[in-house]
Amino acid sequence: MAFFLLEIGTEELPADFARLALPQLRDQVEKDLRDARLSHDGIQVTSTPRRLAVLVDGLPPRARDGEEERKGPPAGQAFRDGEPTPAAVGFAKRCGLPVERLEVRETAKGPFVFARTLQRGQATEEVLAALIPGWIWGLQGRRFMRWGRGESRFSRPVRWLVALLDQVVIPVELAECDPPIRAGRHSRGHRLWPEPVEIPSASAYASVLAAARVMVDREARATAIRERLEGAAAGDGARLDLPGPLFEELVDLVEDPRVIEGAIDPAFLSLPPEVLSTVMRAHQRYVPLMGPQALTDPLALSAEEALLPRFLCVSNGLEAAEATVRRGNERVLRARLADAAFFLRCDHAVASIDRREALDRVMFAEGLGSLRDRTERLEWCTDVLLDALQLPEAVAIPCRRAAHLCKHDLVSQMVGEFPELQGIMGAKYLLAEGESVAVAQAVLEHYRPRGAGDGLPQSVPGAVLALAERFELLLSIFSRGERPSGSSDPYGLRRAGNGIVQILWHQCWRLDVAEWLRRAAKQWHTLFVPSAANEEGLATDLGLFLRERLISLLEEEGMDADVVQAIAGGQAHERERILRDLCDARERASLLQDLRDQGELGAIQAVVQRASRLAEKGDLGANILRADAVVDAGLFERPSEAALLRVVASLSPMAESGRRHGDLAQGLAASAGALAAFFDGPESVMVMCDDADRRQNRLNLLGVFRNQSWVLADFSRLEN
Repeated sequence: MAFFLLEIGTEELPADFARLALPQLRDQVEKDLRDARLSHDGIQVTSTPRRLAVLVDGLPPRARDGEEERKGPPAGQAFRDGEPTPAAVGFAKRCGLPVERLEVRETAKGPFVFARTLQRGQATEEVLAALIPGWIWGLQGRRFMRWGRGESRFSRPVRWLVALLDQVVIPVELAECDPPIRAGRHSRGHRLWPEPVEIPSASAYASVLAAARVMVDREARATAIRERLEGAAAGDGARLDLPGPLFEELVDLVEDPRVIEGAIDPAFLSLPPEVLSTVMRAHQRYVPLMGPQALTDPLALSAEEALLPRFLCVSNGLEAAEATVRRGNERVLRARLADAAFFLRCDHAVASIDRREALDRVMFAEGLGSLRDRTERLEWCTDVLLDALQLPEAVAIPCRRAAHLCKHDLVSQMVGEFPELQGIMGAKYLLAEGESVAVAQAVLEHYRPRGAGDGLPQSVPGAVLALAERFELLLSIFSRGERPSGSSDPYGLRRAGNGIVQILWHQCWRLDVAEWLRRAAKQWHTLFVPSAANEEGLATDLGLFLRERLISLLEEEGMDADVVQAIAGGQAHERERILRDLCDARERASLLQDLRDQGELGAIQAVVQRASRLAEKGDLGANILRADAVVDAGLFERPSEAALLRVVASLSPMAESGRRHGDLAQGLAASAGALAAFFDGPESVMVMCDDADRRQNRLNLLGVFRNQSWVLADFSRLEN
């Protein structure tokens, strides 16, 4: 068995390219080897900033033989009176078979001639030589370049190619490059390594490059970087401020990782901790060190208690140059922090209320006015939400003040330079001017959650303002007739919709979203006339959009797709209901999933579905949950009818409460005996009997039972 190596050597690749390219490369190699009938013992794909590599172990000398079936002419044209015609002879010749080996088979279009041919497996070297160019030019990514003579593109120019099957060079040429690149056995080491590196065999790849100061295994490199960072932090008694995206980027920026510790000028520790962290992480790719007393107050004005006056950086330089690298990084950081200190002084010289007035000079979006116009719409949303949620005046006062000032920092110099700090700097500026902690915290939190995995607003004013911000965005963009489509969502509308659902869940607020949207759509129709969406259509579209977000979030929480559909399914009454109470929808979905996980849902499902199928033959409205007015006990013929009526009567209080979901589920399960007696027992009844009054009475009884089950879920959407 042979070992295969492909190395695509390039100019410095963007840090995010490897994360996108490696899964593509693995999938394509695996598919093509399978299609070529080449077995293997395993595929590894890896990368450094200057190369992508594929390693395949256990390749056979040749691909397996295969059998191909080819369809020829109709049998009537191929044979006449049992003798082959020129059509059959020609087809057999093309297939490389004697005419006697042809088969006649029936198809949907009549009898046709077929031939089975044996495909001899190609030599592994030939198969790989044919596949390699497609693997290279088939990769997709952002900001690809065209630098050669043809139409092929790649993330960065390809400079060398290594293709080895054990010790043998596979003859591959990339004619599209300028000049053309032929595969060989010479790679390149670390950027500061002086000479090309010869790879004697594919299996020696990692060890040879390690000697040339390249840690080619990406996973091993990631492990080494994390261990070295954590070791350095532990030595200082600190914790790493290392978000996942920054760590992944560091892994893809270096080939020979070396952790260097630098110092922060103590004069800059008077800056807000978020400013230091943002400058270090987002702009310099440094790792801040958090002190033992980790930052617990998000409104802290100084970094002295939150951060150590040191940072870590992951270097790709020589060990002998560590001191030089450290001084260079400290000098760059000092200049960046000096800029930040200047922006902070300039911003403190302008009152936040004056910055709010300046929002009038910044456009929000075409047809939607300025940022100040947006702020005023956001204030309207805040007022209506406060009313709808019936929150006390002690909450309403800081909410309204925060809504009035929440966007002022968008025209500050600090946020202009560091957009990641919007909301954070706004809150700190307000606090420095004497605004209450509640107002500042609401301004800080109204951008949360910023994305998947981000924290939610913890204060009530912050949660109200975050809802208002997202509702305003959705209403304004939807009113222009714009919708997210495919992967295109430039305004982050899906993220905003997710945030609304998550905040309502977190606060356990039972907001009637459907009614709120109708009221807001009327206001937006007044603001933007003529509107791309009419008043009713705007509310309906937003309701459907939020329903989609609910479904997506429930599935992300691990709930089965059919359980989610049973809660948020297509019935009109159910769509309206879930918008009236998104928390209730989540509670019901969780209950059904728990019942399924415990093996108890199937019994309830069987009972409800049997009754519901017959109830559909009636015309009882979905909102009737009591049998009093629609079922006449005087029309009963059998005790099983009275028994089922008693069950329905016992379920009515649970269904009408709209909250006793667990009790209702238990009641539905307990009704199995009564339903069995009604349908199958010695006292069973014929629901669709000839007597019209009795038939309608029995359908109404089953209809009430079905409606009661609908309070929990649409059981017809559950899989058996």
